[in-house]
Amino acid sequence: MKNSLKTLVRSPKFMFGLITLVIILLVIFIVPLVNTSDPYEMVGTIYDAPGTEGMKQVGQGADATFEKFNLVLGTDNFGRDLFLELMYGTKTSLWVGVLAGLIATAIGLTLGLWSGYVGGIIDDIIQTITNMFTVIPSIVILILISVSVTTRSYYVTALVIGLTSWPWTCRSVRAQTASLRVRDHVNIARITGYSTMRIIVQHILPYVASYVMMAFIRQISSGILNEATISMLGLGPYNTISLGTMMNWAQQFEAPTSGAWWAFVPTAMVIALVIFALTMMNTGMDEIFNPKIRS
Repeated sequence: MKNSLKTLVRSPKFMFGLITLVIILLVIFIVPLVNTSDPYEMVGTIYDAPGTEGMKQVGQGADATFEKFNLVLGTDNFGRDLFLELMYGTKTSLWVGVLAGLIATAIGLTLGLWSGYVGGIIDDIIQTITNMFTVIPSIVILILISVSVTTRSYYVTALVIGLTSWPWTCRSVRAQTASLRVRDHVNIARITGYSTMRIIVQHILPYVASYVMMAFIRQISSGILNEATISMLGLGPYNTISLGTMMNWAQQFEAPTSGAWWAFVPTAMVIALVIFALTMMNTGMDEIFNPKIRS
């Protein structure tokens, strides 16, 4: 394990993606601590250009005053600070991606391990369910479920995304497990009388752990993109700022035709940068842990 981590740290692609992601995380968590303003507060007029001055309230009640400040990315269609919105929106989208990734990876890993090791009727049932999900595009299932859900917090959005994104993880884990179950160490454990659960956890899971990490990173990327997709369609979380809802607002209030590029270009660039960082990390891990690429 230590050797794998040392090798991973020496991977330029992995380290570049990791450093980029860490910088993004530092920015989105530090900026709201420095700028404690409400991201929903109106500080200007509709689509004020970047660099213009905004007005924000300082204090409450009779002691409240207003002070001018520079709008780094201008304002959105509601006259709100886009830079501050971008910080909160990126944080929300990352949370959705991580939660959806955890759910999808957990389901795919569990079903894949059982399907690949046990085989027989259990394998047939799991593969039938998996094929049903893969025949229909996942985005179609995601949209249909999102439409039918009445309450859409970002937790619910992450749950819906996670429940529709597990099939390809399941199929990949099953394929690896099926090849591992005929290995000598697994046969010895079986002859010794170890239970199925113990064999899976102790003698198969460690060999697929590196792949599980790569699958988890891919699921985070998929979760962020899926959240952006359904939010742009108006099916994302309610009363929450996310990168997808910011794109939806820009689309609904005609930012492109109004020439307000700052309402959607920075958001799209942040989505691309986060996905790029995660992809670089995944590629670096794949080059190290995948024997075909490594050889």
